[in-house]
Amino acid sequence: MSSAVKLIRATRLTPAVDYAYGALVDAPARSLWLAGACPLDEQGRTVAVGDYEGQTHQVMRNLMTVLEEAGAGLTDIVRTTVYVASADQADLVKAWNVYRSYMGEHDAPSTLLGVTVLGYADQLVEVEAVAVLP
Repeated sequence: MSSAVKLIRATRLTPAVDYAYGALVDAPARSLWLAGACPLDEQGRTVAVGDYEGQTHQVMRNLMTVLEEAGAGLTDIVRTTVYVASADQADLVKAWNVYRSYMGEHDAPSTLLGVTVLGYADQLVEVEAVAVLP
């Protein structure tokens, strides 16, 4: 399956960031707006309590499951927001590194945020995304 997403790397901006600055999608394309993927297992329990990396792995597996249900994959993502419940930048980097390991070469535009609290008990990480399908 070929992705409808073309990532934009602005040559006049620093190449030091590890994601594309923009994503271009030529119409027609179907949009898929994903709710924030949470670190919940099939029984609705928060996994990997206290573990940023462990929760991010579960979040990404859950995100991929929803994408697959829609006939899409990670390379169809045009934008993400990664939320991490911490004021410590090192915790944000832990989650980001796991997130990036799943995204691989498809470094879609993303925003990484430290937030005070997330919606589920013991939740540390959440990733929301927008994807397009040709």
